[in-house]
Amino acid sequence: MSPRFVGTLLLIIILACIATGVIVYPNLSATLISHWDAAGRANGTMGKFWGTFLLPLMMLAFSGLWSFLPRIDPIAPGFKSFRYVYDFFFFLLIAFLAYVYALSLGANLGWQFNMLTMTLPALALFILILGALMPYMKRNWFIGIRTPWTISDDIVWDKTHRLGGTLFEVAALFIFAGIFVSPKVATWFILIPIIAATLISIIYSYVIFARIKRTN
Repeated sequence: MSPRFVGTLLLIIILACIATGVIVYPNLSATLISHWDAAGRANGTMGKFWGTFLLPLMMLAFSGLWSFLPRIDPIAPGFKSFRYVYDFFFFLLIAFLAYVYALSLGANLGWQFNMLTMTLPALALFILILGALMPYMKRNWFIGIRTPWTISDDIVWDKTHRLGGTLFEVAALFIFAGIFVSPKVATWFILIPIIAATLISIIYSYVIFARIKRTN
């Protein structure tokens, strides 16, 4: 997929979300549910306009970042060596946010479901694909496992992202398993695997960096 095609696709998704918000706007109440607790129960509200359009506006901002970041990255100008991975990552992010937005509108239109339970499959898929993409990410300043050690060395970056990709794929399986437990417990199926995968990757990047420095 070319960047122009991806940009068009992102714009279509965002415009579809905005159009949906405009269509359902008259049927929404003056105050909208905007936040859910760890058990998937509504526990926060927002005014009608921002409750309806804040998330599409955030998606638009992320699309702006997608276009802007390759122009200013000091390590990998243009992200040419892994542009397809970069583009696909942002497509996944916008698609995931569009799904969450659809759930949010549905909840505010009176649909009965548990927000956490409905979000988990999409989150698990997002993390799984993110893990699969990680080994193909090249050293850059903005996306990936960015530590002082990965940023400074291509070998450390590559090895860390191979391990990190596997760890995030395993984390995705735990997140998916959270569908089959109670919502209160499911939160730990999200937090613990992701935190563990992140911490192990950070520590591993330092270990590899220190090992390379000792041998040089």
